[in-house]
Amino acid sequence: MMDNFTPARSADEARFKDELVDAGIPEHLHDWLGEFGVGALVVKMGIRFLEMSPERTVATMPVEGNTQVAGILHGGAHVVLAETLGSFAAGMHAGPGRQALGIEVGATHHRAIAAGTVTGTCTAIHLGRTLATHEIVITDEQGRRLSTARITNLIRDISA
Repeated sequence: MMDNFTPARSADEARFKDELVDAGIPEHLHDWLGEFGVGALVVKMGIRFLEMSPERTVATMPVEGNTQVAGILHGGAHVVLAETLGSFAAGMHAGPGRQALGIEVGATHHRAIAAGTVTGTCTAIHLGRTLATHEIVITDEQGRRLSTARITNLIRDISA
């Protein structure tokens, strides 16, 4: 089993290069994600990263295509954005030879949105040796809070 920080083989790297660029992944993280890409759900949801670090990760997501039957952004879409941000941040914190595994996620929805783009801002609450916890605030284009989420990831060594 390979860790998420081992440089990718050239064929895999080429396969996901466009995906990484389209998702806004900074060049210095391409080796980390080159073998796996950002994941099919991230692509499907239209998530685009603006900032990436263990302490703060920011991304946007369109409302269009991610709505529920009433025409508003699906609550699960809020959680997908939140879990994506928290998991990527925890994975960066874990570092080479280690991995982050989500063990808890929860969200409170404050306001609905029917159009536009939302922004998720993920901030570290705790970055420890075995646990990483992040808070994710999702806002609309006017900066109004739509939801607040929290995710905790277990950090563990990858067994060879």
